[in-house]
Amino acid sequence: MRVLALDYGSARCGCAISDPTGVLATPLEAVSQPATNRGLQKLRALVASRGVARVVVGLPLSLSGGDSRQTAETRAFAHKLEQVMPVPVELYDERLTTRLASRLGGRESEDSRAAAVLLESWLAAEGRSETDG
Repeated sequence: MRVLALDYGSARCGCAISDPTGVLATPLEAVSQPATNRGLQKLRALVASRGVARVVVGLPLSLSGGDSRQTAETRAFAHKLEQVMPVPVELYDERLTTRLASRLGGRESEDSRAAAVLLESWLAAEGRSETDG
């Protein structure tokens, strides 16, 4: 199953996609202004063209695990996304993904590298939960 991870920002949304086996995460081109109708349609088209079965949106919690202004904005974006996506949308803790992504090189934007780090973390957690239960 392919999974699309999003590192949401109001100006730009980093994107990464898993391979069909759910092992590798590859950064994609970021989507500008993702909460607009045009941005949402670009994300929907990406889901359709890549055969995505789930969308994971990074939730920017504070280091203590609490909500911030950005957390509320991201929750609102995820809710909008749920209205237009034909697949499930879920939130996933993204603490420290941007910091890790800044250490990685690559051609894609830091936002999309952060989405890839987020996706790798989500895939690892999903793999653990499948083997646990």
